[in-house]
Amino acid sequence: MASESDRPTSLPLRDRVEELLSHEGPLPIVAAGDPVLRRPAEPFDGQLDPALLIRFVVALRATMHAAPGVGLAAPQVGVGLRIAVIEDPAPVPEEVRLARGRVPQPFRVLVNPEYEAVGTERAAFFEGCLSVPGWQAVVARPARVRLTGLDEHGRAVDEEFSGWPARIVQHETDHLGGTLYLDRAELRSLSSNQAMADLWNEPVPHRAAQALGFMLPG
Repeated sequence: MASESDRPTSLPLRDRVEELLSHEGPLPIVAAGDPVLRRPAEPFDGQLDPALLIRFVVALRATMHAAPGVGLAAPQVGVGLRIAVIEDPAPVPEEVRLARGRVPQPFRVLVNPEYEAVGTERAAFFEGCLSVPGWQAVVARPARVRLTGLDEHGRAVDEEFSGWPARIVQHETDHLGGTLYLDRAELRSLSSNQAMADLWNEPVPHRAAQALGFMLPG
């Protein structure tokens, strides 16, 4: 992965995307510490022509699958545009599905998305990020949100999400504002992937909260 100083940040966004797409394979994912992850992304307003936008979306989807992940925002590949993709086949046990509300989500493109909480209920689960590899932490988020924005064709999106899909759209939309999940996390819960596999692999993080000394909502 190139450092921020090595990356051609002076390139116009169109040229930056063309440069990324000129290479074979998944796009490189930038890691925490790279300033692109901390800058609010530019609203999309035609910086990429329709054909280039579709090529970029296809590359984001392929990169998300290769990682693997259930969402990816443009800043995570060094492109400061308010564009993200999500997709979740949700191959989880029934007890996890019920506890987390994790249900399959089709592939979606989010352009200039914004969300707002619906109601006051909050849910807290371990969450990870492709730009913070190797670690997870518990994040309390609104259990239901209203998402507005556009899709890749410019059509309006206005939809409510609940359960795990609500978590995914919040996580990816946060990226577009320069926010990482760690900014919202209970830092006492921060755990390596190995600790997660050995100790905290449960549908709801009750044991982790008791052992690591943090509170869950409710």
